[in-house]
Amino acid sequence: MLPLTYYVEFSPLAELGLALLLGLGFGFCLERAGFGSARKLTAVFYLYDMAVVKVMFTAIVTALAGLFLLSAGGFMDLSDLYVEPTSYAAQALGGLIFGAGFIVGGYCPGTSLSAAATGRKDGLVFMAGMLAGVWAYAEFTPGIETWIQAGSRGELTLPTLTGLGMGWWLPAFVAFLAFAGWGMGRLEQRFAGLRPRA
Repeated sequence: MLPLTYYVEFSPLAELGLALLLGLGFGFCLERAGFGSARKLTAVFYLYDMAVVKVMFTAIVTALAGLFLLSAGGFMDLSDLYVEPTSYAAQALGGLIFGAGFIVGGYCPGTSLSAAATGRKDGLVFMAGMLAGVWAYAEFTPGIETWIQAGSRGELTLPTLTGLGMGWWLPAFVAFLAFAGWGMGRLEQRFAGLRPRA
């Protein structure tokens, strides 16, 4: 809700309503972009359609630019944002589990909901598996949480690690996005022959 909460105090019901509207809008955009299809998503692993990665990279850089501009304009204080504490082992393990689920199921959590909302059975099955995983994590949280906290290194960000401000990282990420977009375009051309015929 930032930076609106600096200026407007929302009731819990209004916050839930805004979250619902944002979620519905996000799901609608995912489906319209074709990300409710496991075939579209797994095309990334065959390198002939990199749309998912392009969208993700663009979203990350757009968010970075937006946060920097809001901070530079005095509309928000970046220290108010929550940053998940870094735990290399836990996050590497979580990334491997997430990636394996993505490869096997063809969905990530958000896209599985989008697929399920349109009646895709594979999306419904993936969503059920995701909810089962959430339940299992909640059941075993005490032991896992202790392990995560033991390896925690606190809130690590690129500016705190390097001493370079966010204003230096923004052009670096924009340049990286442009280079990555060019590189992904070349990959798509190179592996176009793997695209299934309609």
